[in-house]
Amino acid sequence: MLTLVVGLLYLVSGRTVRSQEATGSRFVCNAIPPGAEPGCGYGPTGNRVQSSSPVEDELRNTIIQLRETILQQKETIVSQQGTIKELNSKLARCEAAADESPQGKSRGQGSRRKEYGKNTMGDLPRDPGETIDQLGKTMQSLKGRLENLESLRLPSTNVSAGGVSALTPLPLELRELLRQRLGALETQLLRKVADLEEEKSQLYNDTAAHRQRTESTLNSLLERITELEKNNNAFKSPEDFKVSLPLRTNYLYGRIKKSLPEMYAFTVCMWLKSGASPGIGTPFSYGVPGQANEIVLIEWGNNPIELLVNDKVAQLPLSVSDGRWHHICITWTTRDGFWEAYQDGERLGTGDNLAPWHPIKPGGVIILGQEQDIVGGRFDATQAFVGELSQFNMWDRVLRPVDIMGLANCSAYMPGNVVPWIDANVEVFGGASKTALEICEDRAFDS
Repeated sequence: MLTLVVGLLYLVSGRTVRSQEATGSRFVCNAIPPGAEPGCGYGPTGNRVQSSSPVEDELRNTIIQLRETILQQKETIVSQQGTIKELNSKLARCEAAADESPQGKSRGQGSRRKEYGKNTMGDLPRDPGETIDQLGKTMQSLKGRLENLESLRLPSTNVSAGGVSALTPLPLELRELLRQRLGALETQLLRKVADLEEEKSQLYNDTAAHRQRTESTLNSLLERITELEKNNNAFKSPEDFKVSLPLRTNYLYGRIKKSLPEMYAFTVCMWLKSGASPGIGTPFSYGVPGQANEIVLIEWGNNPIELLVNDKVAQLPLSVSDGRWHHICITWTTRDGFWEAYQDGERLGTGDNLAPWHPIKPGGVIILGQEQDIVGGRFDATQAFVGELSQFNMWDRVLRPVDIMGLANCSAYMPGNVVPWIDANVEVFGGASKTALEICEDRAFDS
């Protein structure tokens, strides 16, 4: 029985299949490839379509291109959103700094300095000039980023006939928001630059005021010291004193109150003690209007001692930088510009043609210890005399060698007829001092 039933089922199924093959009603399921449009795949006659038309291929390619374009635009939008987010973060930090600005608070110097230490736009340099440059660079960078954002375009939903999406500008609201925030940032930067300029000006004014107060106090002290020195009666005689210039500066010096007449010859003698090197500096200088180097005795750097008359130079064979007292005498006459140099009473050198036939001009200033660039001032510390000097005398004639020897060995005393060495005739400035000295006794002890 079972065998009969199975045979009947086999016959029935075989007929059914043959009937379906005859009528063409057979269905076959196939997988749809990715990117293909779903459809039945049959023509209007009931037969399966084996190939598509050119129009369908073009539409299918257009759809694929649109999908790729949309993916690319999506990536661009994500990148733009990151840029906008970064800019908004920077602007928010600036706005937070603006909220903490010193409006309504004390705008004293200390608070301004504290605000500059805040890191509102990255690490700002402490120097006001560098800070202003850094803020300007930051401003230009932000403007460039805004221009880049404004040049970006968003994809439109419209599709052109060629299958390429059209581009439209950024929304007006976003561009306006960016302009407003950039304007607020620019205002904040300008305010900070103004504060920096104000502090710079304030610091300059404070420095100038402090310097002026210091100079005023120093001048008052110097005037007081000068007044005390004028009233000092410790010297045994008006000529028994020395001027000490211990430092190489441009503000320690002595000044002779007497002025010179017009001269056609002169002799200058003095006692010097200096161990400075290189060069003892300028023991004295005489300047007149129009010629600061009318008469100068100087040893500068590694050069020998020089005598300048009317800015003409003669080198003298003298050596006094051993830290001991030495007696120096210089003579000069306008006739042939003849000169002589004496050290410790001995004539060591002579010469001529030193500013010949030039009369020494009157009405100038004699400075002890400094070389003058203008009459009575503009000293150079490198040319300053360091040491002690005494018995500075000047005559309007050439002394005899015997007279010079008498002054050098302390066997004679002969004050200058043009400039005598007396206490009332010498004033000191800048910390230079006048102290009692009996030169012959001190020289004897020194030797």
